[in-house]
Amino acid sequence: MAEDRDVPLLQACELLHHNWGDIRPHACLICGSGWSEIVKGLSPASSIPYEQFDGMGRTTVEGHKGNLWLAKPEGKEVLIFQGRRHFYEGVGWGPVVFPILLAHELGIRSIVLTNAAGGIREDLHPGDLMVLSDHLNFMGNNPLIGEVLHPKIPRFPDQSEVYDRDLCEKIHLSGKAIGQKLHEGTYLALSGPAFETPAEIRAFAKLGADAVGMSTVPETMVANGLGIKVGAISCISNLAAGRSTEVLSHEDVQKTSEKALPNMTSLLAHLLPAIAEG
Repeated sequence: MAEDRDVPLLQACELLHHNWGDIRPHACLICGSGWSEIVKGLSPASSIPYEQFDGMGRTTVEGHKGNLWLAKPEGKEVLIFQGRRHFYEGVGWGPVVFPILLAHELGIRSIVLTNAAGGIREDLHPGDLMVLSDHLNFMGNNPLIGEVLHPKIPRFPDQSEVYDRDLCEKIHLSGKAIGQKLHEGTYLALSGPAFETPAEIRAFAKLGADAVGMSTVPETMVANGLGIKVGAISCISNLAAGRSTEVLSHEDVQKTSEKALPNMTSLLAHLLPAIAEG
């Protein structure tokens, strides 16, 4: 018999199959801040609100639509989480990592995570896209603490290559194919929800961080532990504190992402069918 913690996951699978039949997606996308509208360019077929999944619940952050889509770019089935849950929402790790556990249950082999991030490195500017090569976890917590989430996850997962090298290369190749310049760098995650101070940003730069945000790392850690290939892309939505005289706000993050939306959509429209092959 399934453990109590597995019941929402099994119910979610039943809901998907009831609505969408015998789906066989091999790729999954999680949309971070500013990325939700790319769904329109990925041949969306049907959606289910997060509220219908006991393990997810309603999103509380503006710009995170809160729908799970079945999309079919170039006829390939892809699951798209239109918005994410965050640790700072105060409801624990469950809703944050639920999409990863559901993807694994459905047999998905590759996951692309997206986010909006503050640019720390001098050559990163608002609207740029950065492929994550590594990360620093400064969230003050870890979704793997406590009882092991899944029997397949080791007690001490190796993290030598949490962002799959081959998948990252495919992201870069998609960028070249559409003429989009992509940066690469290390992402530092904080719990949020406050933006960082200039002193923190100076310290993070010395530690090797190229961009900073409040997500992605937890999902990466769980997916990596499950053996799923992970690729991640940041839209540099603002200059990190101290790099600009502007006051940081979530509204400005969204505005910058809106301007970068055509590039973000083109990149994923090219990438997702390539990694969704059976």
